[in-house]
Amino acid sequence: MAQVQLPTYDIIIFGASGFTGKYVIREALKFLNTPNSPFKTLALAGRSSSKLSDALKWASSTSTSHSTIPFIIADTSDPPSLRRMASQTKLILNCVGPFRHYGDPVVAACVETGCDYLDISGEPEFMEKMEAVYHERAVENGSLVVSACGFDSVPAEFGLMFNSRQWVSPAVPNRVEAYLSLESDKSIAGNFGTFESAVLGVANADKLAELRRSRPKRSRPSIPGPAPVKGSTIEHQKELGLWAVKLPSADAIVVRRTLSTLTDNPSGLPGVNEDDKHAEKRKEFWSTIKPAHFGVKIAAKNVLGVFAFIALGLCIGLLGSFSFGRWLLLKFPSVFTFGAFRKTGPTEEEVASASFKMWFVGSGFSDASLASREGAQPDTEIITRVMGPEIGYLTTPIILVQCALIVLKQRQNLPKGGVLTPGIVFGPFDLQDRLQENGISFDLISEK
Repeated sequence: MAQVQLPTYDIIIFGASGFTGKYVIREALKFLNTPNSPFKTLALAGRSSSKLSDALKWASSTSTSHSTIPFIIADTSDPPSLRRMASQTKLILNCVGPFRHYGDPVVAACVETGCDYLDISGEPEFMEKMEAVYHERAVENGSLVVSACGFDSVPAEFGLMFNSRQWVSPAVPNRVEAYLSLESDKSIAGNFGTFESAVLGVANADKLAELRRSRPKRSRPSIPGPAPVKGSTIEHQKELGLWAVKLPSADAIVVRRTLSTLTDNPSGLPGVNEDDKHAEKRKEFWSTIKPAHFGVKIAAKNVLGVFAFIALGLCIGLLGSFSFGRWLLLKFPSVFTFGAFRKTGPTEEEVASASFKMWFVGSGFSDASLASREGAQPDTEIITRVMGPEIGYLTTPIILVQCALIVLKQRQNLPKGGVLTPGIVFGPFDLQDRLQENGISFDLISEK
């Protein structure tokens, strides 16, 4: 019988020398070989050992104890290099985007070798394509593939679930609307990779629609009460003192995928070698989650801020729909986004000055029996909030690393494999507690 080769590393960070990757290294080093940590071995992967060395020096600037962390040369254009990388580790954290261009071969390598995979993608087409192409093989090979393990879309998923758990029977939610407020003491520019993904998303919107038409329709949860009425384009949310407009992000799509999976599996997904204690915990957790209509809006303290978001969206939407417009957007991002994005990304000082608040306004019924009455309207409101540091380079690495630590520590209680959402995979675990311990808070604001 052939001897099974055990993985050399617990985690490999792929794309570690990129702008986001170096922040992920810095966050990961906080938990490497610490007491009671399951995280003992780390390698960094990318195309250039010199760039990986520079990233490690930056990330470990306050310590010299990490200078022996090994580097692995791997390239998305070289599938054998990706398979060699994946065969050496339990878990890959993929930071190489845009994922629609570079993610598929990495997922393929992980699924083929049976290692687990997490990424920080916020690209719906990529995520749904990976599910369509690789889910069954990932289940078969025991490879857990989870995208959106960053600001997209864990605050939305876990914020919704936190709000849902505040609805104690017989009360039920009908709709939860999330309002995202980005704050900073300094003017902060977004990373070019995020902007590029948004532009490519506009360009490939028809491909996502085509993919969905080719797939079986997802199960829809049963939500008490009437479907919400479509409101005005610009909303004044008086309870929060914010102006808001719909945000075309991955969050609502990822949440819907989670709720669909939960509809088919009301007790969640069992772990591959789950013990009885965790099985009971999993079933109890999911029994407290009540489905609701969900949407996300970007919010500002004044209406001018909302008009700025609309102008940015129109610019990306119009120019992103044809090739020369995309060239202009990607060649001169600072010009066409009014300074909101630039190729160099934000400085460390800008990152440190930024934060986010995500409010979840839940409306529903004080008693589920009221929802079925003709003309029924919600009579109860519960507001919760998720709050944390800058979204792309502080919050995202915190979330990604904490998800990774759960995979390492609780692998027997996680699903065997498959292409799944963060909510359905990590919901029954202590991810919310871990995030709160690392600067991302969950708060109940009001009930009425």
